[in-house]
Amino acid sequence: MKAVALTRYLPIDDPNALLDVELPQPVPGEHDLLVRVEAVSVNPVDTKVRSPKPQVESQPRVLGYDAAGTVEAVGASVTQFKAGDRVLYAGDITRSGSNAEYQLVDARLVGHVPPSMDLADAAALPLTAITAWELLFQRMPFDSENGGVGRSLLIIGGAGGVGSIAIQLARRAGFAVIATASRDETADWCRTLGAEHVINHRQPLAPQLSALGFEQVDAVLNLADTERYWDTVGEILAPQGHVGLIVEPAAALKIGDPYKAKCIGIHWEMMFARPRYKTMDQNEQGRILDRVAEMVASGELRGTRTETLSPINAANLRRAHGQLESGSSIGKLVLSGW
Repeated sequence: MKAVALTRYLPIDDPNALLDVELPQPVPGEHDLLVRVEAVSVNPVDTKVRSPKPQVESQPRVLGYDAAGTVEAVGASVTQFKAGDRVLYAGDITRSGSNAEYQLVDARLVGHVPPSMDLADAAALPLTAITAWELLFQRMPFDSENGGVGRSLLIIGGAGGVGSIAIQLARRAGFAVIATASRDETADWCRTLGAEHVINHRQPLAPQLSALGFEQVDAVLNLADTERYWDTVGEILAPQGHVGLIVEPAAALKIGDPYKAKCIGIHWEMMFARPRYKTMDQNEQGRILDRVAEMVASGELRGTRTETLSPINAANLRRAHGQLESGSSIGKLVLSGW
């Protein structure tokens, strides 16, 4: 089968950073689906895993943690899917990735693609939808239906993949959403998705919030730079507020005052935790994907695909990684077809 892989960890402008290769088609295990991958999207985790380091792989390593496609075969214990089903998933970072014509994925991590949804749109959803949903409604103590009513939420990095879904889920739950963006086009994107206010994360946040009438906010999702905004978040959060984090800090964080004095809840989200540690509730990710995909298909949420490259090959994946590393992406970039 065709695949895009690496053996060395190189800068993305090196033509050997990602390579077109041929690999054997895998065989599903007991809980697996064998999926014919038809569309993938890229995320910061792809670029972080691929980033330069002296390590060399003895066998080609396939990255990719967002996919949509068609089930080709199922494992012996799989009952919720059959050959021919259209599916979407982010999968498991400890297994071979989705940048291949065929991939094995644990069926418990997989959602169904609604009949009306294009597979390229479906491929833009899994990692970001799971991350935003788990963070807002499972790590943080907010109900998905009305948990934001009467509350304010600041989303730092609103125009990225996770932010693009989080804005919509938060508005749906009743939050007054303030997003951050630094360019006119990213600010417009956040407003289109439902942010009531947009402020510039390259400028001090507290004065901008105050000018909007928010001396404090009830919750913050910091999706951009944990360390850079740490002191500011502690300042602007209300007592008994909550902060959600997805980016590992470059240095130790001071979690004493004001975080301790205000009893601020600190919540980490890593959507690969469930599959990596084989938790008892892995199938929760499949349920999240089913629910979000239906919301997008029905028009209740907006899809986040903003650009599509074709075909899926090393050259286009290098281009996609480079665009993501540039920090200029809005929403999700998808690759479709082999």
